[in-house]
Amino acid sequence: MLLLLMLLLLLLLHLILPLQELLILLLLLLLLLLLLLLQLLLLLLLRCYCCC
Repeated sequence: MLLLLMLLLLLLLHLILPLQELLILLLLLLLLLLLLLLQLLLLLLLRCYCCC
């Protein structure tokens, strides 16, 4: 769901902005996704550690 929203945003931005800025924005979005994934992984690890 989140991925679809980001793709839609990218399409909209692609219509507005030139390609170079789009690439920069894409990199930023990828960084945000990585941070979110890391956060989720940390939460899962903490939960597993607390349960064990």
